Amino acid sequence: MKKITVGAVLLSMMFVGVKAQSLKSPDGKFEMNFQLKEGVPYYNLKYNGAVVVEDSKLGLRLFKDSAVKFASEIAKPEDAKFDLNNGFTKKDEKRDSKNETWQPVLGEKKNYINHYNELAVTLDQASTSRSIVVKFRLFNDGLGFRYEFPQQKNLNYFVIREEDSEIDFPTDMKAWWMVADYDSQEYQYQETKISEIPSRWDKAFDANASQKLVKNAVQSPLMLKKEGKEPLYVNVAEAAVLDYPASHLEVDAQNFKFKTHLTADRQGAKGYIQTPSVTPWRTIIVSPKAEEVMDSKMIFNLNEPTKYTDTSYIHPTKYMGVWWEMIIGKSQWAYSTAENVHLDTTDFSKLTPNGKHAANNTKVKEYIDFAAENGFQGLLIEGWNIGWEDWFGHSKEFVFDFITPYPDFDIKMLNEYAHSKGIKLIMHHETSGSATNYERWADKAFQTMNKYGYDAVKTGYVGDIIPRGEHHYSQWTINHYYRIAEKANEYKIMVNSHESVRPTGESRTYPNYISAEAARGTEYEAFGGNKPDHQTVLPFTRWMGGSMDYTPGIFQTKLDYYFPNDKRFVKTTLAKQLALYVTMYMPLQMAADLPENYKKHMDAFQFIKDVAADWDDTKILSAEPGDYVITARKAKGTENWFVGGITDENKREYTVDFSFLDKGKKYDITVYEDGKDADYIDNPQSYNIYKKQITSKSKLNFKMARSGGFAISVKPVN
Repeated sequence: MKKITVGAVLLSMMFVGVKAQSLKSPDGKFEMNFQLKEGVPYYNLKYNGAVVVEDSKLGLRLFKDSAVKFASEIAKPEDAKFDLNNGFTKKDEKRDSKNETWQPVLGEKKNYINHYNELAVTLDQASTSRSIVVKFRLFNDGLGFRYEFPQQKNLNYFVIREEDSEIDFPTDMKAWWMVADYDSQEYQYQETKISEIPSRWDKAFDANASQKLVKNAVQSPLMLKKEGKEPLYVNVAEAAVLDYPASHLEVDAQNFKFKTHLTADRQGAKGYIQTPSVTPWRTIIVSPKAEEVMDSKMIFNLNEPTKYTDTSYIHPTKYMGVWWEMIIGKSQWAYSTAENVHLDTTDFSKLTPNGKHAANNTKVKEYIDFAAENGFQGLLIEGWNIGWEDWFGHSKEFVFDFITPYPDFDIKMLNEYAHSKGIKLIMHHETSGSATNYERWADKAFQTMNKYGYDAVKTGYVGDIIPRGEHHYSQWTINHYYRIAEKANEYKIMVNSHESVRPTGESRTYPNYISAEAARGTEYEAFGGNKPDHQTVLPFTRWMGGSMDYTPGIFQTKLDYYFPNDKRFVKTTLAKQLALYVTMYMPLQMAADLPENYKKHMDAFQFIKDVAADWDDTKILSAEPGDYVITARKAKGTENWFVGGITDENKREYTVDFSFLDKGKKYDITVYEDGKDADYIDNPQSYNIYKKQITSKSKLNFKMARSGGFAISVKPVN
């Protein structure tokens, strides 16, 4: 338990009363106080008068020189004089406010409201003749703060050893968390008290293709809940991670405190800074309702508007893919049986085909036919290009060229065939982590896409990053992701990245970067599996900063269908797979299963065909992290609504209240629900479909099976 003395409380109150700068949210419910205690900056946060965040330190530690020696420097006590975390006096403060409405190019709502009050405090460090600015923005849903570094004589270039922003909570809250890692977010979420995180940490991860774990630290976004008679939900994250490493949260379990831990490079450096510069925003979203936290757009509001002059090429896309059959092991990405290939010398036409290469002309045409017949816009094809024979695990830099197809993939013919059917092929650029190679080939790769009419690319970063010594979330690699987005914009191409950093609202600035994976998606159902509550946690964590390419829509959930005695299975009912298209925001929306499996359930497949991928409005009807999510969305430019509900491993009942619909109108609905005997283990393909007419006064009750759900299509009567 935390030890709190009366003297400490009185001293804190004295400091607040005498030296604190106070900032209130536009609605007056939040109050943030900033103060200097013996030259050290602190802030706290209150909601409706109650302390949410206790006095928490701010600041950064720096290396003593702007050039870091190999393997980093060992910190010495005398190095503290270079840090930006003490010895400050307040020089100035400026206040501002904004209340604007802006429209995302693609989004969950037509309009996002950006309403905040701002306090910028300039701090002087007399011992070094340096100054920094700590900027706070207080919204009606929480707080954002960052550091700003004006250009000045004694602060032009510096290297960050660590950022020490703290978030100190007064109570031991429930937490939904995953282990911190410089390279992966593909882990199961854990549900414990803050105080229990260290005891669970060693059991909270499995192996990954690239992995650099941070002991007793967790990743953001972090979801928390103060339980009791007056519950409070808190989300801790970051926004606008640009030219800076992604952060994690070190855990002080005894004091319920978290501290920023930045991703390092091999030298131990966290960030190379040239002024003027700013850090990402640290964000704390707070509400007594879980639904309001999930609905917050504060992270997007803290990003800058786009500078793109043309966004007309950016559009929602529903697609299928030659993908799942490789994930489950039915087919392969590689064309041949070779184990060692050289892109510049190997004659792939002379290699022995392995007989399982999925990206072949015949199969791709079959996928095109099915996608076109059912109203899809795109088809992803993985394994189309040479190099897959030895692509992984060799730290091979020249691993792909992104322009040369295998002998059995006629890129010109297939594109012409797809276009004749109204389908655009979606390019796949797996880099095997070799970001340097991808940057060298990016122009030629995107020129090839333009030549054949591709307008979207799925990038991949499986394995360790090259340049060697960098990580997926270090500063250099994050800059790489946005260099690729900017380059893609030059060629009017949309980007969907996998194994990349999690988004933190940057889709406002880079709207062609329309989606990312950056979490444990459907593919893990064929690897280590996902727990039934996984999809009920993601909207409160990974989804807070941007859309995810989760790749749902698996109808054949038991993999023993393909391989006798195979124990792997997708841990949901079929109806829950449909509901995910609503509860998860995906403007690039995949129907991931094989056409043969959809053909057996065309009545249920109708919902995937009908559901929208871009929205004018979203209403979180009811939600509890780790338990259930019920969401209603209004399709962009129409009066059609779609409703989805999912539950965890527990059966659950929920009554949908349709009062969000227009009064006085009638609506035809189609309901897709778990069958009476549905169960994600015993009978996942049991579902029931029915139609009826409703109004805004209607209510419908649903009984969700274990890891089940329901989906509803709502259309006004003409």
